[in-house]
Amino acid sequence: MSHIAYLYLFIAIALEIIAAIATRYSEGFTIFIPTTITLLFAILSYFIFSLSLKSGMNIGIGYAIWSGAGVLLVALIGATFLAEQLTLIQIAGVLLIIVGLIAVQITGKNEPTVIK
Repeated sequence: MSHIAYLYLFIAIALEIIAAIATRYSEGFTIFIPTTITLLFAILSYFIFSLSLKSGMNIGIGYAIWSGAGVLLVALIGATFLAEQLTLIQIAGVLLIIVGLIAVQITGKNEPTVIK
C-alpha cells in the first residue's frame, strides 16, 4: 500500500469533520449554506475515501481509522470550540477510540484476517 492511500484517508477525514460541523449549523437542513457544505463535503469525503481504497487501503482498517478519527476529532472540536460538555463516560469513550486507533495502526502489515 502506498503512502498516497493514507494521504487520501486523512483528506477524507478532514472533509468528513467539516461536514459534521456544518451539519450542526444547518438547523435540520433548513439553512442553505451549512446544508450545502454538509452535503458537498460528505460526498467529497466518500469519494476521497474511495481513492484511498483504490490506492491499496484495506477497507476495514481504512473505515476504522476514518470513522474513529472523525468521532474523536468532532468530539474534541465540540468540547474545545463549540462549548459542548463531555461527561466522564464520554471522555472514557474518546480515550477508548484513541486506544483502538493505536491498536489498528500497530498491528503492522495489511494482512488479511482469517475468521473461522
